Amino acid sequence: MNTEILAAVKELEKEKGISAEILFEALEAALLSAYRRNFGSLQNARVVIDRQTGDFKVYSQRTVVEEVTDPRLEISLEEARKIDPRYQVGDVIESEVTPRNFGRIAAQTAKQVVVQRIREAERNIVYEEFASREGDIVTGIIQRVEQRNVYISLGRTEAILTPPEQMPGEVYRPGNRIKTYVMEVRKTTKGPQILVSRTHPGLLKRLLELEIPEFQEGLVELKAIAREAGYRSKIAVYSREEKLDPVGACVGPKGARIQAIVNELNGEKIDVIKWNPDPSKFVAAALSPAKVIAVEIWEEEKIARVIVPDYQLSLAIGREGQNARLAAKLTGWKIDIKSESQMQEIYAQEYREYYGDDSAL
Repeated sequence: MNTEILAAVKELEKEKGISAEILFEALEAALLSAYRRNFGSLQNARVVIDRQTGDFKVYSQRTVVEEVTDPRLEISLEEARKIDPRYQVGDVIESEVTPRNFGRIAAQTAKQVVVQRIREAERNIVYEEFASREGDIVTGIIQRVEQRNVYISLGRTEAILTPPEQMPGEVYRPGNRIKTYVMEVRKTTKGPQILVSRTHPGLLKRLLELEIPEFQEGLVELKAIAREAGYRSKIAVYSREEKLDPVGACVGPKGARIQAIVNELNGEKIDVIKWNPDPSKFVAAALSPAKVIAVEIWEEEKIARVIVPDYQLSLAIGREGQNARLAAKLTGWKIDIKSESQMQEIYAQEYREYYGDDSAL
């Protein structure tokens, strides 16, 4: 059994990546459990495995006391000093009590516990590996779809893509490779549970960082992001280098860079906007592709009133208000969009309220 233990430890360390010390500790715990079950569960004991030879020994542990109440757990000071005169009350004396036939019993009873400990060690390794990747992108292969949940193989474990994190209209076919954003890694009794997303704004952010070298080099900074997954996103970018156009860097030659991200996101449209510290200019840019005539700012209320040509009003608002909604998320301002004709009416009304008539208009 000794040589088998050493061989098994080396094999598991090599194949599973579990340290030998973790495995030896698991074996010692398993052998101790077997000893207590078969030879005396009421006494204190410990099992030691020699890391070099694989030999194991069982030691009973008794505490030195003035007066013994339980001889299985205690030894008198007088008896202890016969063994060694230096013993004091409170010391622990160990004696080898390895049974002759312990090897056979240990082999039979320890296997299940050892396997369990090995599984726990493997789960911990997987958990630590993916816990450090929260907020990152992982690539996996779709395994199956059950009750609308998509299960993705990441090698040694699976990730779960739940319905709320799935992109509208996206079809998930087993065998297809897919990139997802790691939202959370949970520890459970069945191992780590990895929750991923295709709708999280972080997915777009990480795709930009992976696809565009200027992000990696720190030349271009992502200032803000607003996303309605599967439909449209807006990103605000900035460069401290005057000669470097941050929008051009993101779009790439003939739009190749941004198109690669659009393809990965199944055709989701992405508006790239140059960030500006001037809120009026930033709000105007955020409503792209609509043309803006003027922006009126109320700093305290964080409200921006935007004036656009009549023919641009529907474009500025967007389908079901999407363009205006994303611009508001991107800038952090409440945006009120008005056409030129609407503003003329508002100005006329304000004039009447102030002067009492509009003859001067």
